[in-house]
Amino acid sequence: MVHKSPVFTVTFLVMHFENFVNAAKMDIVIVVRRRGADGRIPVRTLDRGASSSAAAAEPTGYPGGPYDTSLLVKYEHHVARHIWFGEERGPKKELKVAGHGLKLNSRVPLALPPQMESWVSRSGLASLQRTSLNKIDTNLVSAFVERWHLETSSFHMPFGEMSITLDDVACLLHLPIRGIFWSPQDVTEELAVELAVDYLGVSQSQAQSHVRSCRGSYYKLEWLYDIFVHHRAASSWAYATRAYLLMLVGSTIFADKTFTLVEARYLLLFRDLDGCSGYSWGAAALVTLYRYLGDASMYSCKQLGGYPTLLQCWIHEYFPTVGKRGENWNPAGNCGLPRAMRWSYRQGVLKVDDLRPILDELTPTDVIWRPFEDHRAWRVFDEICLYRGCLKWGETVVPYLPDRCLRQFGYRQYVPSPPLDCMMATDIDVDWISYHQSVVDVIGSSSVATTPSEVVDGYLEWYYRVSHPRLVPPHRDAPREVPVPVYDAGPSDPDWARVSTLIRRYLRQVNAEEEDPQFSDLFEALHISRSH
Repeated sequence: MVHKSPVFTVTFLVMHFENFVNAAKMDIVIVVRRRGADGRIPVRTLDRGASSSAAAAEPTGYPGGPYDTSLLVKYEHHVARHIWFGEERGPKKELKVAGHGLKLNSRVPLALPPQMESWVSRSGLASLQRTSLNKIDTNLVSAFVERWHLETSSFHMPFGEMSITLDDVACLLHLPIRGIFWSPQDVTEELAVELAVDYLGVSQSQAQSHVRSCRGSYYKLEWLYDIFVHHRAASSWAYATRAYLLMLVGSTIFADKTFTLVEARYLLLFRDLDGCSGYSWGAAALVTLYRYLGDASMYSCKQLGGYPTLLQCWIHEYFPTVGKRGENWNPAGNCGLPRAMRWSYRQGVLKVDDLRPILDELTPTDVIWRPFEDHRAWRVFDEICLYRGCLKWGETVVPYLPDRCLRQFGYRQYVPSPPLDCMMATDIDVDWISYHQSVVDVIGSSSVATTPSEVVDGYLEWYYRVSHPRLVPPHRDAPREVPVPVYDAGPSDPDWARVSTLIRRYLRQVNAEEEDPQFSDLFEALHISRSH
């Protein structure tokens, strides 16, 4: 029989279940909602005397959720819908991800000439020289992408929504988040040639030959690096700086799915090297990543663009028990460096399909909800991060909805307003400048959280109706039914909560039954832990 002292119980668990290290203060009960043979919730036949409006109110949906499809209107094409039935994107379950860390490290010099250093520093982009991970854990990144929804600009976790916010970008990358958005401008191949001649200092024939080889209005990153090296040697500082900055953003925040090219139109950002500091580079990074996350969340897509370092370091900060993390330094002694530099690549052993059930089992206490509070000496929280509206960069417009992830800002999560339709937005720049009223609206409906993961009554019930708490059915051979987790009160003591979570997770993994004698000691330990 298991001894009932907490010290013995914790020691026992650590010895036997050290791989199950996620902590939780709540237990999950699975409530099953039945579906029709076609996988959708059937519309109930009207009872005699019932109104037709009652039938209209009955939602239809998908196995595993959502069963109310008014929020995730593109769920039919989302990868999560297919994963529920064991349908993968292709032979490789993980996405192809563009990571330029190793090449960038070899191309960024330890020190730039003073003439260049001044422009690069004033641009607001200097931190991008050192923040890239050498490699990307494509399985970890892919597992989170499967939970992203473009309608809400958020990851749909088992306990609610989370997102990469402007504050996350500011702390992880030290990019400026205040500033103007860049309006789109078409750049033809002919204009791409002219821009290269005027602002990169190459000959007309060289520019024409290069743009033609790119088969579009692009420049190769390697070509830009060669131009930088050439002009640095010739002391042509403006040309060298433009080539360097364009290569830098093309390898990081503007990385696309070609893995080798950058759009020529981005050279327009650096025409005036003294004026490029006025842009909201943080918003630019976020818009680009949101756009590619939205694409990659669709079943037909097999690649992810944008800056994967931003996504992976965000995961490392908020989810300490998911994936492999290598740490370069302790946050307390970081001397004000961007937080992304805290992390280094460590090869994980878990594949995408290993990570899916792990993410399915996460609870609110597995999350560090406010990871950057020890970084405020270097990046003070800016209230513009609570702006609710559309962000734009070029022709790309995305919704930015902090009211859907209020726990990341220290507020109680309420049922958020319906997402914005950015196609209908006409005054995005005005909304951005006059953000104050938006902030008031976002936090005025909430209050400061008393516990980090606090939500208002009814939030989880609403969330399980409009989202999908799991990606993987509890048992592959079981009928396709919808598991809807409901958090009930668990141990109030954090140590006992950890004990409860570890035991429960192991028992679920081995499909243990309480009547089975070989698991009787563990079930007794579970009951003891829940009583504290």
